[in-house]
Amino acid sequence: MPLVPLYAAAIGIKNFSYEHGWRQPKRLGWRVVSVGNLSVGGAGKTPVVVRLAQLLAEQGYSVDVLSRGYGRSARDAARVDAEGSAEQYGDEPILIAHNARVPVYVGAARHEAGALAEREQLNPGGHLPGIHLLDDGFQHRQLARDVDIVVLHRSDFNERLLPSGRLREPLTALKRASVIVLRVEDKHLEDELRKRGIDAPIWIQHRCLVVEPLARVVAFCAIARPEEFFSALRASGVELVATSQHRDHHAYTGSNLEQLIQLRDTHQAESFITTEKDWVRMSANQRALLAPLNTARLEVVFENETAVTAQLLSLLVRK
Repeated sequence: MPLVPLYAAAIGIKNFSYEHGWRQPKRLGWRVVSVGNLSVGGAGKTPVVVRLAQLLAEQGYSVDVLSRGYGRSARDAARVDAEGSAEQYGDEPILIAHNARVPVYVGAARHEAGALAEREQLNPGGHLPGIHLLDDGFQHRQLARDVDIVVLHRSDFNERLLPSGRLREPLTALKRASVIVLRVEDKHLEDELRKRGIDAPIWIQHRCLVVEPLARVVAFCAIARPEEFFSALRASGVELVATSQHRDHHAYTGSNLEQLIQLRDTHQAESFITTEKDWVRMSANQRALLAPLNTARLEVVFENETAVTAQLLSLLVRK
């Protein structure tokens, strides 16, 4: 708690410097749509990025995704090979490349990743301009963006700032958002946002866990909100006999696999299940040791996607 005021002051100075022109963000040749959140992990922005990429591609735009590539060993800009490893590119970029079917670029400096994308795709979408989706970009103000989409989690309204809580910025930062995304079960929070003077348009997302009903399963994951994953599995008809969790982006070790196998044997489980994000983080040998290993895919659709797409394109044209 004693460090929270120092963190808040640092965030305030950074934002003030950009808003008053003391620091200038770098601009790319294509339009940039940032998708971010306020808290450290767990808001569910990755499936939102995937769905937006799909919607824009369906409209004929050349779309790519720019990501930092959290956890990767290199810092230079690179195009993601969907069959590569999480160590090379980060787990979320590989997941996005698999599901969105658009080019994904990673780099410690997102401007360099975007410049590489523009060099490699010289004729985007024919007569239509290219669009970069900036993954986890709300606080990455070094890169100019045309639209700021912020995905909120209900817990953001009760969290404290880092390092005491999970918030990267206070809720007042939402005043610079172009669009706010809420889950369908949190639609009532729109009233709370309006009371706080936040008047950005609201998009409502429906989340669906795609998984077959399974009996006697050990579920494991290393994500920000594991309890949501386990609850969604149970609601989808998966019988969990044991669960195991680690911190977000955890790299699985041999001892972790031994513990999982012991859980399976102790509870006489028939198989394992994990998230797609965890699956891409594991090596082929690790997956083989846990066979049969099932995965659950999280998908997002928006309410009235025709209107959502039209509003996004309108915001880009206005810019």
